[in-house]
Amino acid sequence: MATEVESWQHRDIITNGIRMHYVTQGQGPLVVLLHGFPEFWYSWRYQIPVLAAQGYKVVAPDLRGYNDSDKPRRGYDVPTLLRDIKGLIEGLGYEKAVIVGHDWGGVLAWAFPMRYPHMTERLIVLNAPHPWAFQRELRHAKQLRMSWYVLAFQIPWLPDYLLARHHARLIGQTIYRIAVRKEAFPPDVLLRYQDAMSKPRAITSALNYYRNLMRRGIFRPMSRNTQRSIEVPTLLIWGEQDVALSIELTKDLEQWVPNIQVQLIADSGHWVQQEQPELVNHSILEFVSNG
Repeated sequence: MATEVESWQHRDIITNGIRMHYVTQGQGPLVVLLHGFPEFWYSWRYQIPVLAAQGYKVVAPDLRGYNDSDKPRRGYDVPTLLRDIKGLIEGLGYEKAVIVGHDWGGVLAWAFPMRYPHMTERLIVLNAPHPWAFQRELRHAKQLRMSWYVLAFQIPWLPDYLLARHHARLIGQTIYRIAVRKEAFPPDVLLRYQDAMSKPRAITSALNYYRNLMRRGIFRPMSRNTQRSIEVPTLLIWGEQDVALSIELTKDLEQWVPNIQVQLIADSGHWVQQEQPELVNHSILEFVSNG
């Protein structure tokens, strides 16, 4: 397992009308790391110093509603979340970035070059479904069963209450339960996730991502100003033992992403950048250096 080195700095920025907290390290071309549910910037702790050491300015924000970023009652739809990222990049003085996303951050990462292709240098997605592939797989019982929690999160107030009980203990238990390499999540790491999700309005804000998705239709984040295909070089990294997302989501993506590479990591579950950080870091560095 990689060693965690806290060599980064904490910053805040105003973007799209909210205060966004982020961690940053290094100087050079911009790499933006987008976390998933129920995480925060900390899920990239093994990637931040490695990328910075290779000459990149690495920025890992807490997405809207998470950890130390603002938690407004509105704005959890995909177009608004994309504007948060756009404003972050521009506020840092950059015109484009390498976009990296896992889970919900991966959902936003897929959508970002469709809406803002001119701002996307390269795209890296980890265990997050391409929107059209997800629509395809939802026609099959396997992915419908695996996505049960998305429907459960639509229930008012009850999921919020259950996840918040006992200092968000269920959050820590769930992360640990679905991990394949459980040594990646000792008690002190799980407690950091529980602490972040125990902050006022954090759990409800995180669940609002799913609730807005269902209200607007599953994975229809696109507008008339959005292109359907992704033309930038793209890398999809996938922990094969993901219990929430079917391996079929990695197949036949070239029709929407012509310039895509897919790397499957056998001994990993959903939290791939934490369960297999050395393999993930090697893949990311190899991909971004082949510009």
